[in-house]
Amino acid sequence: MHPRVLVAVLLLGALAGHLRSERMAPPIPYVWHLPPGVPRPKIPADNPMSEAKVRLGRRLFYDTRLSGNGTFACASCHQQKRAFTDGLAHALGSTGQQHPRSAMSLTNVAFNASYGWADARTRTLEAQMAVPMFNEHPIEMGMKGNEAAIVGRIAADRIDAAMFREAFPGQPIALDTIVKAIASFERTIVSASSPLDRYLYRDERSALTPQAQRGMALFFSERLACARCHTGFNLSGPTVQDGGTDVAPTFHNTGLYNIDGRGSYPAIDRGLFDSTRVRTDMGRFRAPTLRNIAVTAPYMHDGSIATLDEVVGHYASGGLKSPFRSPRLKGFEISKTEAEDLVAFLNSLTDEEFLAKPELGKPDR
Repeated sequence: MHPRVLVAVLLLGALAGHLRSERMAPPIPYVWHLPPGVPRPKIPADNPMSEAKVRLGRRLFYDTRLSGNGTFACASCHQQKRAFTDGLAHALGSTGQQHPRSAMSLTNVAFNASYGWADARTRTLEAQMAVPMFNEHPIEMGMKGNEAAIVGRIAADRIDAAMFREAFPGQPIALDTIVKAIASFERTIVSASSPLDRYLYRDERSALTPQAQRGMALFFSERLACARCHTGFNLSGPTVQDGGTDVAPTFHNTGLYNIDGRGSYPAIDRGLFDSTRVRTDMGRFRAPTLRNIAVTAPYMHDGSIATLDEVVGHYASGGLKSPFRSPRLKGFEISKTEAEDLVAFLNSLTDEEFLAKPELGKPDR
């Protein structure tokens, strides 16, 4: 073989080997930049975080091609400016069907001990995603029966195919990898720069107004006992974190309904009871995070309370008497001024930076 030809063959061979190794190189691990006061999320062993997965997951989160009819994305119900809720009392699916519940906020969703309003069994983001994807009563994403077509839409896109190769080297584009990518992005939806956070963790003593400080004292007081259910850094039910022990999720009947005088909730949604059939689980729902609560109205699992003032009034009254009402709901005396202070504190949980953070918004392409 001519020496020049031999050199060319060797160079081409080396280049091909370099490209193969580059294509199969493991993804760059994700680097967390967590604000003070926020623990590291717990990550499933079969879905380690990477920068490439997060980029891909963000793209898919906003992609309407993931719905059966190509009109609906995860972001349709989970809008950043509303702390990843939709502003509706009852969420609407891709075909316009109404859900009995409101869309839950994805604020700090990585730390949830369970997912959904009343589901003790679903404990990971990956498992939770099956509900909106395949639910038929009502239809949400409408993916059931359309799986092959949806995967085909993504696989046919040159940019998507390249991003999948980077995020999941050697793995096919499939529902499993789609779910893992979206879950990776959702774990980065972290909010911890509210006035309360700046007051507590950054020593910005002027971040909370005197009124909000009075409201904070009320919130954590024994008299109101709000923090018994909305606890910890996320002001929610139990949370999980990296290195922490597993905790059991908790659910509460907040006295919202008693339609038959015996504690029943409307048949369309009876909370934990619908899955356990245990009578004492009637009307029990998970306590959601209160972070960014001012932008997630209307409130409760079915959006039946319109304003924060009305929410305070409901808990002050103790809710409707019922054999299943949580013993934590005892009602409390509160003056008009105190109620205003409490609402001011709840407003201080709004993280304006989070609501407009470019890294969480819809990508340009």
